[in-house]
Amino acid sequence: MNSRLFEPLKIGKIEVNHRIIMPGVSRMRATDDHVPTDMMLEYYTQRAAVPGTLIVTEANLIATEHRGYTNAPGIWSQEQISAWKKITDAVHKKGSYMFLQVMTMGRMADPAEAKKEGFTIVGASAIPWTEGAVVPEPMTVESIRQMVQAFGQAAKNAIEAGFDGVEVLGGNGMLIEQFIQPVTNTRNDEYGGSIENRTRLVKEILQIMATNIGPERLGLRLTPWSRYLNMGMDDPVEQYSQVLRAANDLQIGYIHLVESRVKGGDDVVSNDKLDFAFPLFRGPFIVAGGHTGDSARKLVDQDFPESDIAVAFGRHFIANPDLVFRIKHDLALNPYDRSSFYSLKEPKGYIDYPFSPEYLESEQTRSQ
Repeated sequence: MNSRLFEPLKIGKIEVNHRIIMPGVSRMRATDDHVPTDMMLEYYTQRAAVPGTLIVTEANLIATEHRGYTNAPGIWSQEQISAWKKITDAVHKKGSYMFLQVMTMGRMADPAEAKKEGFTIVGASAIPWTEGAVVPEPMTVESIRQMVQAFGQAAKNAIEAGFDGVEVLGGNGMLIEQFIQPVTNTRNDEYGGSIENRTRLVKEILQIMATNIGPERLGLRLTPWSRYLNMGMDDPVEQYSQVLRAANDLQIGYIHLVESRVKGGDDVVSNDKLDFAFPLFRGPFIVAGGHTGDSARKLVDQDFPESDIAVAFGRHFIANPDLVFRIKHDLALNPYDRSSFYSLKEPKGYIDYPFSPEYLESEQTRSQ
């Protein structure tokens, strides 16, 4: 059966061949100094197997003072830029595309990493993520402005590293979301106290990045309904509508939304809908939500047949380097092993998931 899932979609400056996206999924396989490795080169090249696929990297740290995620990659040094360039070159050679996801941890930074690397854990306000956790130091207006500049430089570095664009992680409990939501932002300055002020940080970050690399090269990931890491507003619609309007005014490349039935890496029971978001942004959407091939087809063909929507598959892309081929041909998927998702610097559960025999046979036939 034909499906819009396998029709092209223009996303900013690129056009993907289908609407199955690999989203940013943390894997913790970079070096202790946050440099991408040859193992990561193999991992991403495998997942670029079907030409015209958009791959969004795992979240990258933007600066030395905003570290705090063990063995996550970064994008502030020339060594990191050069290592990522090897990966983007390989993905492009496969005929696919790459966006770099960037973030800051805020109150979620690892205290052991902070002690080892010598930086202070900061947040929008002095609210720890859970009882007994480190109380973050509220950021000053000056430190916020410095961080905005760091996001701007990270965007430039990403283009130097060969990426087709940059996705800003404005959800998943990280620092930008900590500014967006009143559960973590009790400030009374220009960055808190109202919907408009809580939107200011993400708006300024998008603005400087758009100036540096062009708005069409930008994506923004949001998790408006998520309760992950003790985030979550009782009614996020008005707040996130403001964020979406700001992104629309800047004409960024896409919005990436996570449905409410996903909480971090787990599935949960929830019926909260993303429908409010779609009329507020004129560009394409990427939607994640624990989808299967059948539910993804239903989303693009039946639920939103007139909208430019692509579907992100995180856990299934981890376990299936040829995921696009498998879904298109209704092949069984490799099961994923959650226990190896975050195994530091470990190849097992990372680059050893097999391609399907059907894909390998098709590649052999194509090369003859």
